This record gives sequence, C-alpha cells and structure tokens, in this order.
Amino acid sequence: MIDRKGIVLAVMLLVYEGALCAKHPEPYYGKLIGKLKNFAHGIKGTAYAIDESTIFIKSFSYDGMGPDAYFWVGNSPRPSPEGIIVAYPEDYIGSRDPPVLKAYNNTDVILRLPGGKRIRDIKWLSVWCRRFTVDFGEVFIPPNLEVPKPRVLPEFKRLAHGLRSDNISILDAKTFYIPNLHYDGAGPDAYFWVGNGSEPTPYGIKVPNEMGSLDVLRGYQGEDIEIQLPGSLTVYDVDWLAVWCVRYRHNFGHVMIPKDLDVPPALGQTKISPPWWYNPTSTSPKPTGARNCREFLDKRLQVNWEIIGDFIEITLSAKIREDQYVAFGLSGAEGRAQMIGGDVTVAFYDTDSRTFKAIDYYMTHTAQCDGKSGVCPDERIGGRNDVTLISGRRDNGVTTIKYRRLLQTNEAVNDKPIPSSGEVSVIAAFGPLNSRKEANAHSMTDKTKDDYRIDFSTMDDNDCSVTLVDLVDTSGPKPWPPAMIIGENTLYAKIGPTGGRRGYTAITHFPSWGIAWYINDLLIPEITVERGQTYTFIVEGGNDKTNPSKYHPFYISDSPEGGFGQKSPEDQVKQKIFAGVGYDANGIPFPTAAGRYCEYVHKSIDMSTESESFEDYFKTLNLECEEGEPAFFNWTVPTDAPNELYYQCYTHNNLGWKIKVVDPGYNSQHNAKDKATSLHRNNIYITGVVMGFLTIITNIKTRCYIF
Repeated sequence: MIDRKGIVLAVMLLVYEGALCAKHPEPYYGKLIGKLKNFAHGIKGTAYAIDESTIFIKSFSYDGMGPDAYFWVGNSPRPSPEGIIVAYPEDYIGSRDPPVLKAYNNTDVILRLPGGKRIRDIKWLSVWCRRFTVDFGEVFIPPNLEVPKPRVLPEFKRLAHGLRSDNISILDAKTFYIPNLHYDGAGPDAYFWVGNGSEPTPYGIKVPNEMGSLDVLRGYQGEDIEIQLPGSLTVYDVDWLAVWCVRYRHNFGHVMIPKDLDVPPALGQTKISPPWWYNPTSTSPKPTGARNCREFLDKRLQVNWEIIGDFIEITLSAKIREDQYVAFGLSGAEGRAQMIGGDVTVAFYDTDSRTFKAIDYYMTHTAQCDGKSGVCPDERIGGRNDVTLISGRRDNGVTTIKYRRLLQTNEAVNDKPIPSSGEVSVIAAFGPLNSRKEANAHSMTDKTKDDYRIDFSTMDDNDCSVTLVDLVDTSGPKPWPPAMIIGENTLYAKIGPTGGRRGYTAITHFPSWGIAWYINDLLIPEITVERGQTYTFIVEGGNDKTNPSKYHPFYISDSPEGGFGQKSPEDQVKQKIFAGVGYDANGIPFPTAAGRYCEYVHKSIDMSTESESFEDYFKTLNLECEEGEPAFFNWTVPTDAPNELYYQCYTHNNLGWKIKVVDPGYNSQHNAKDKATSLHRNNIYITGVVMGFLTIITNIKTRCYIF
C-alpha cells in the first residue's frame, strides 16, 4: 500500500530544501578584488577577500619559471621591492625561508597575510621576483573594500534536557562553532536542525554532528564543537539553528540567525583546532589550567595563552561576580605595572543581553572614559575593536572568556604589539561595570601592583593550580550610614575617595569610579533643599580640560547617573538640567561650574576597611588644592521642582548623589525638632549626672558610717 502522506511530506521537504538552496545559486568566494594582470610567466586568476586577513585566488596559474618568485604584498603606489612575502603553501607561514613558487595550473589558492597585516593595510598583491625586482603579475585592492567577518550570536535558548552553550559563532557560510555545549543526551530522536521561520518547526533539515555523522545526538558535557551545514546549504539560507527532537516535534533550544550576515565564504579556510586537553571519548573534567597558564590577583585569575600564526588566543578564568569585568593586557610601561598607556582586553558577561563580551581598551588617563580619553574602549575613541570573542561561560562563580587578537594590529595609536618572543610586562584587574557596560574603577586590591612578565612564545609555562581558589569573603565590612545635610545654604563641593565597600557603592548601589563628590566634608551626603530658597555652591572639581582625571564640573539634574557632557544628543534630551549647564548661541551645552581642583587624598593607604565610621576615615585624609579660584553659582530651587534631584559630574558618571526637594518651612521645622531632641537628650544627660553625683555622695556617707 502506498504511503501517500509520506510521499507528500517527502516532496514538501525536497521542495523546501530546493527553495532554501536557490537563494545563492552562484559560488561565493568573498568580496571581489579583481583579476590578476599578467606581465610575464602566464599569470592569471581572480582574487577575492575571504576575511580581514585572507585572500582567495580562484584558478591561479603560473609557469613556475621565475628563479625567486613569491606572492608579494605592499602599501606603495605600485608593486615594488618595498613589500613582504606571503608564504604559500600555508605550511610555511611564519617560516624565515618559504619556498619559491612552483608551477600552478588553474589552482585555487588561499593566502593568509603575515605579520598582522589586514587587507585594508595593503594596496596590491603581486607575483614578484625578488632577484630581478620584476613584477610578473598584479591586482590592486579596491579602496574601502568591506570584507566578510565571522559573526558572534547569542547562546542556545535553554528549553529542555539541560541544553546550554556559550555564544555561538558563525565562522563561515557553512560552519557553526558551539563552545561549552551541554546536553544530557536523553532526547530519543534529537539532531542539530536548521530551517526557516520565526521559530523551529518540523519542516527543517538535519545537520551532521561534529564527527560528520547523522546519528542521534549523544550527550555533551561542556565540549567545544564545530558543525557544518550539509550539501549546498549556507547560513544565508536558514533562520535558526536548533537541537530538535524529530519523533516528538520538540524544540530543546535554538538560536536565531540574523539576516544582515556578511560572513566569510566556506572555502576551507576555517580551521579551529581543538584545545590540547580535548578528547571526545574522555569523561575526565577539563583542567582549569592549560600548558601556558599564569595566576594573578591572589589566584583569583588564571590566564591561558597560545600563539597561532599571527594571532594569539587568550583565555581568562576569573572568580568574579556577574556584574564585574576582568581586564588583562600589556602594561603602559616596561618593567612596572602602569595603567596609563596600557592596552588591555576587558571581558565580562553582559547580564542584559545574556552574552559574553571581550572589548579592546586603551588607557590614556586613570579617569573613567568620557568619550575622548580615560579608560576607554578603542571604538569609543576613534579606534577599532581588534579583539574577537571565541567563547564564554560561567560556572560556579567562575567566568571564563576566550578571545583572540593579532600580535601586530597595525593600529599604532591604541594598540601595543604583542611580541612573538621575549618577555613583556602585563597588567590585570577586576572591577564593576557601569551602566554603559564599560569598565569602572577597581579597588587597590583588585589590580596588579608588581611587575609581572610573560613570554607569550613559550610552551608549558604553567604555574596554575588545578582549580581556582574560593573567593575571599565578599560580605565585606559594614557600610557607613548615609550622610545628611539639612538647613545649610552654602555648600562646598570637592573631590575625594569613595570609601571602598563602606562608602559610595554601599550607599547608592551604583558602581563607582573611585572618586566622588564631598559636600561640606561629607561623602555624597543627601542634601535637603526647599523650593523657592537660594543656595550657593562653591565648586572645586578641577578645570583642566586636558586632564580628564582633574576635570569634574558640577551640575544638577534629574539623572541618577550624570555625565551629561559625554552623552549623545539623543541621550542628553532625556535629562532635565536644573543648574550648572549653559548653552551657547548654537545651542551647544557647556558646563558653568568647575573651579580649581581640590581633592581629599589618603595620608598613606586606603583605610576604609579599618575605619568603623566615616569620621574615623575622614581623619586618614588630607586636603590638597591646586592654585586657582573656586567656581561659585547660586541656585534658586524652582517651585515646581520634583521631589528628588541629583548633583553630578558633567564629564563622568556616578560621582554624586541625591538632592531631596521639600516645601518651604521643612528645614526650619526639622532643625527645631532636632534642637528639641537635643535639649531633651541634654536634660536626660544632666539628670543622669546629678543622680550619679548624689549616689556617689550617699556611698561616701555610708562608708563613713561603716568605718
């Protein structure tokens, strides 16, 4: 008997698969560079940009008769001796003596640019004879060529059978990289599954597992795997990747594939080697360390690394909270730990997007980033993010993030080269993230202070423990009670330290940069003001626009974060300004209250942990003021002002705190109540003293009678 339903379903699937594959019928080799122009020895072929550092030559031909010919790239106007060799075959990449080119006849060639070069760094590709300085053939790179790039996706949605992973990457048009895959293997008919639509459906296509098999999926316990789409199917043809149970039509979890992809073509250039410890048949847990591993920050951070060609891959494993980052990179100075001039990667788990991030940072000052300088992501100060996230996971309080970057990025301003041999000074730190998901200030105990040096070219450089040590007690010291200012009309604003875990963050529940406003010698007090009353602010936050760490104009708004000057125009309109900001004839805002720089500094080290009260802590500080005059401004509180406002820094986030706005008469009533309470307390005290004195007299009389 003919199974009509089965035939219909099979036909539907065939039609569906044909429709998917019909979207890109032509071969895709990447972005077209152009045809090689022949001058001698039968040069021909068509060049394409596969990715930022890889060129594909389709049907390359050369008669092999040149005595000293190589693939040759450079940045001069035309091919010239001022170029460098691109080693071919690939086995000779990094070799000091690559072989001269042999004969090729319509051969497909993949070239990887050396020395951290990217396609945007060169102007031409040539077949060049070094001995006779002759150009046998050439092709020029089109200006502003946009090359394909791998794409990082979110992790699998966690729906059933313990399915989870770290961020999934599309390496090329056919290849998915799934790091830290967990799945219990209990699905009776489960497969990797792709298809179209807003969510997974039964009308999908099986994808072979990492072994190329279409067997039912086994269990995975944190393995990093790579799978490839079957046949002529590409990522451009599908909307989602899922783990799907065919028999019960059940979605265990999936990830959506965006439509704006421009990933490298699948030409065999993607080669992800498994880690040295990976054995798919082994049930042993992964070691925390690797063959190259160093420990930092009281063993709370482990750094693993490996140089692969022109790249370095680094894995950071850190005992940090979800709202913290870990930073690691090159020190700003050789022979010591220095933030300024440092080139680091800031890695963290973004709790909003539920994705892991690895961001390239450069540090021009010890201040938080204001969009121009400070501790800034490269992209925010005109550079680019030269770090590529590979994977991330978080288990038992340990955040582990793996990333890669070129040893030489050719971005001279923001990036320092990582030497391929020899030691270099490195730095590391932990800290909180601010509202922009950028690195905020770390405590003195959460950064490296000594000169740590690594030779990244070494192998088996391992001083790591098998597992990370447990976190130190994070309960911390008892916070200080918030300070209050009520009934004072003259307010002095200076800069000072945040008081560690007893101070700013404990009071506001916001991350701090390490400095904060001190008002009338109090750390971020809550100021109570009356509507209609005028208040005088004397501001000494610094007026040096060239030094962001000493430029903190004071202003008042309805924003609990502040930083008006570094916000985009779209974000600025979300704040309502009440004082401290003016506008020029073109409507451009500018701060009006800066003044000379006055800062409370530690006499020795930060004694916040040892200081049970802010008063005790304040005694450990000295006030240091630079030459100049303070800024003065008067603020009359509007009668329609909201009940809560904030005093803040114009150029940086999270330096200030609350202003409580009340109706007229509140302060005087409060002060009267305080006086009455104080008088009552004094009366009790005097009464107690008198009663104590009478008791002493009575005891003396009693003793006299006894004797």
